[in-house]
Amino acid sequence: MTERGAAPAGAEPGPAHRVSLGATRYGKAETRVVRVDRSAARHRIRDLNVSIALAGDVAETYLTGDNASVLPTDSQKNAVYAFAQEHGIGEPEEFALRLARYFVETQPAINWARVSAEEYGWDRIELAGAPAPHSFARSGRETRLVSVTCTGARAWVVSGLSDLVLLNTTDSEFRGYPRDRYTTLPETGDRVLATAVTARWRHADAAGDWAESYREVRRHLIEAFAGTYSRSLQQTLYAMAERVLAARPELAEIRLTLPNRHHLLVDLAPFGLPNANETFVAADRPYGLIEGSISRDGAPEPGEAW
Repeated sequence: MTERGAAPAGAEPGPAHRVSLGATRYGKAETRVVRVDRSAARHRIRDLNVSIALAGDVAETYLTGDNASVLPTDSQKNAVYAFAQEHGIGEPEEFALRLARYFVETQPAINWARVSAEEYGWDRIELAGAPAPHSFARSGRETRLVSVTCTGARAWVVSGLSDLVLLNTTDSEFRGYPRDRYTTLPETGDRVLATAVTARWRHADAAGDWAESYREVRRHLIEAFAGTYSRSLQQTLYAMAERVLAARPELAEIRLTLPNRHHLLVDLAPFGLPNANETFVAADRPYGLIEGSISRDGAPEPGEAW
């Protein structure tokens, strides 16, 4: 990323007209690639949405239009497809690492590359009680996330997930909070707690068993949510993050975003009907938004990870 002073075209340079080019990135966003592995009768499928961002000594293209250091974004898109064909996709972390290193190692002007990917899941369709060898239905599960940043000498890997929808029908309360003149929310000792988890976790090293790590982090997030008596969604967030870091030593940090998907008790008294915490309206907005970052003591510095 390069800074350089420049004056607007047609203006006399002077203190009132001095400007500087700040940090820049460019790349190809949301290249959708689907790879079918036909090496066995039972096909396998990986479905990624890949975004690339590059930075380095490319100031001239902004300042003068000289593109000598600019790898076309179309070439970046083509690299995604070529790498999928030549190497397969495998785990999305592996694929993103391979791409990010390629751009830094082959482009003299580029010293920073970030490759991000969303992976969409597909479940096998069953035929006569057995998994079909080549038929799939789009999964309703969460979306898997990956972000790899490479500077040549170093690489950082952040894995994650989004839209992991969880709900507890009880064992959640919210009370003891301060009140001001705008407070109308009644305290409750028994409420529905629901959220759609977005989680990102930073690996201490740019190597590992990515599939196992993802599977186990997901499991611990879910089990911590289910097993925590919640006095606030903030407390639940911390319990989820703490359990993940305790169980997975390869991780340095985890960041969670938990929207509070409110379930509001319906007042059925006008119809002469009781409602003993059983019938709710699910309100999609507005919603509380709880976020937090928890790091392991002594963990490596994040560097360019985020």
